[in-house]
Amino acid sequence: MPILSVNGPETGTPRETWRDALRAYCRKPVVAMLFLGYSSGLPFFLVFSTLSAWLSEAGINRALIGMLSWVGILYSIKFAWAPLVDRLQLPVLQRLLGRRRAWMLVAQIGIAVGLFNLSQTDPAAGVRGVALAALFVAFCAATQDISLDAWRIETGTVDTRGPMLGAYQLGYRLALITGGAGALELAEKFGWHMSYAIMAVLVGVGLVTTLLVQEPHPTVLKESEVREERVNQWIEQRADWPPKLLHAGEWFMSAVVCPLLDFFGRYGVTLATLTLIYIGTYRLTEFAMGSMAYPFYHEHGYTKSEIALVVKLYGLSAAIVGMLLAGLLITKVGLLRSLVLGSVLLMCSNLGFALLATTSTPTLVGLGLVNCLDNIALAVQGTALIAFLSGLTSPKYTATQYALFSSFYALPGKLLEGLSGVVVNHVGYPVFFVYTASLSLIGLFMLYVLTRWGLTRTGVLAHASGT
Repeated sequence: MPILSVNGPETGTPRETWRDALRAYCRKPVVAMLFLGYSSGLPFFLVFSTLSAWLSEAGINRALIGMLSWVGILYSIKFAWAPLVDRLQLPVLQRLLGRRRAWMLVAQIGIAVGLFNLSQTDPAAGVRGVALAALFVAFCAATQDISLDAWRIETGTVDTRGPMLGAYQLGYRLALITGGAGALELAEKFGWHMSYAIMAVLVGVGLVTTLLVQEPHPTVLKESEVREERVNQWIEQRADWPPKLLHAGEWFMSAVVCPLLDFFGRYGVTLATLTLIYIGTYRLTEFAMGSMAYPFYHEHGYTKSEIALVVKLYGLSAAIVGMLLAGLLITKVGLLRSLVLGSVLLMCSNLGFALLATTSTPTLVGLGLVNCLDNIALAVQGTALIAFLSGLTSPKYTATQYALFSSFYALPGKLLEGLSGVVVNHVGYPVFFVYTASLSLIGLFMLYVLTRWGLTRTGVLAHASGT
């Protein structure tokens, strides 16, 4: 069925009952996706917003905190080493676990080591050690996401892809609660060093899951196999090259060039370029305000316990509602309208933050309401985007192409996020949140352009199947 449909799911297909839908959540790949989603989400706050809270409490200025968020650019350029993850065989582990699981395991061990190293740093004595440890964690986390996303797409079947997305989002949100509220509560009671050390131990959830799940065996589209003939032609034309150089060129052609040619070949240069621009602008609002959330809470007078209780714990309930809502929306009204609604809700939540910033005294009710709306918006937007990106990939180049798409959606926002502290210093929090809300208008405009182009030309939005 089309991944994007203006009128919702296509007709003529049998409707599954609610019992069938619920039964799908009990299948092993779906349950595994819950824990792998947790593993994916756990490092995220620990190198971004939670780390910002630690730095803010240590007296680091806002501009430097914002710039330190640039460690997240590693998430945004993971396409640079995704071909390695897609093709390079890890000695011994590849034979024991398979390609996807081997890379997931190595990345998870790296995350645990990086978080432990981060727990041994002291921001007050200098941020260099903090930055290096955070960079290592971000690199390992991005590598885990490359292999994990490929495992999810290759493992999913027609009747489990939706539930796997829902389970992934739920696990991811639970991990954000752990890395946010949990880390803050632990820091309140035992200090930041112990908090991050405990977070390193919790990486074991994903590690154990990786050892228990099965390696996928994806099918390969015939059209992708045909495109590999370009590699053979390239080799024949350069038969006089030194063997090592020829082998390196062969690998680069098959691992990097062919995935790009596959995507642009399927959709055309113009339509593929428009799609990438849309992906890069869809979540500007979320990233641009991300690293300033905790400094705002801290400077507005909220305690760590209040932030943990209201922002994260109550936010979990709202996030679950948002994920259920996203699943229903995609099924009932189509992915296109779900993408639009996600952006509109996020704009409203950021305007709510702007209103909250104008209050003279901290109010828990206002904080709770704004964060509930924000979590619902992020859940709807995130689920819809993952469904869209997953449908754009080709089975032969799953890891490389999905890494490319997910890198594009994060890179522009991460560049803006690094300057967020500077913006706040110049205009203050109320205007800053109005500015972040307005950034969603860019993505909505690009979605309109893409929709009009797709409907009048080749229909790329309807072609992105795979949810």
